[in-house]
Amino acid sequence: MAQQVSNVNESTATSAPLAARKYTFPKEEHLCRKKLIEELFSKQSSSFGVYPLRIVWIKAAAPTTAPPQVLISVSKRTFKRAVDRNRLKRLIREAYRLNKYRLTEQPNGHEIALLGIIFTGKEKSPLTLVEKKLISAFHRLLGTSPEAASASPPTP
Repeated sequence: MAQQVSNVNESTATSAPLAARKYTFPKEEHLCRKKLIEELFSKQSSSFGVYPLRIVWIKAAAPTTAPPQVLISVSKRTFKRAVDRNRLKRLIREAYRLNKYRLTEQPNGHEIALLGIIFTGKEKSPLTLVEKKLISAFHRLLGTSPEAASASPPTP
């Protein structure tokens, strides 16, 4: 067993310099304050849909490289069982966690202070679809084309 542990440590040590990104979604990035949530869904916010997701956001005062505060929501009306809602929220969180570098690693920064990701689909979706739609939503949010983005896929 010690042999296996040392092999794992060697493989992660060699891949660490290649991937300097942190694929995390800490509590500080979760949008929890009621006042900020009300502000996000007020008339001043912008939104668009990329089925099965709806993206709502508020611009920041100045461009920043800090990640925005994010709210993830799945409708109780559509998915009655909490198990299904929690599963979809988990998939969205995972897709966001793996791809938030597309926002934070922009050369001039991004202007997104608050971000809401709402699942509007009627059926459960796999992670690949959710991730693909979230990436296209990020491109639309930033005003870039998917072909122009030279970001490599994540290797966690």
